[in-house]
Amino acid sequence: MLFCSKCGKEVQVEVSFCPSCGFNLKEATKPTVSQEKMGYGQDIMIVTTPSMPGYRVKKVLGVVSGLSPRTRGMGGKFVAGIQSVFGGEVSAFTSELEKARIEALERAKENARRIGGNAIVGLDLETSEVFQGVVVISATGTAVIVEPE
Repeated sequence: MLFCSKCGKEVQVEVSFCPSCGFNLKEATKPTVSQEKMGYGQDIMIVTTPSMPGYRVKKVLGVVSGLSPRTRGMGGKFVAGIQSVFGGEVSAFTSELEKARIEALERAKENARRIGGNAIVGLDLETSEVFQGVVVISATGTAVIVEPE
């Protein structure tokens, strides 16, 4: 399974368009010529460990992060309120948190690409509530250039 890069919904690998929002998933993976020059054609490898087995860190570029603040609208809060009465998972928040996690990771990857990295090591994901009802997902790590050993 994959996730739509526009709405964050889960999509089948073989589909071309997101069934939820209609986003063209195939076009989203094709970088423009200027993006290719900036390294957007490559995916950034991410690990939570300080090193990557099979790779050598050639250069440390610095700390990168991605933030994604989220809140639920009134409808989502209503559904969550009803679900919390019965206990168990509050699915109204699960989808928003998953979208926020994906956005935070994508923003961290974008910042690593921007400074010339091809990997992020030591990634840390954190969730915080900044205001009542506003949750922030933070993805922070070290952008590096790695090469196969």
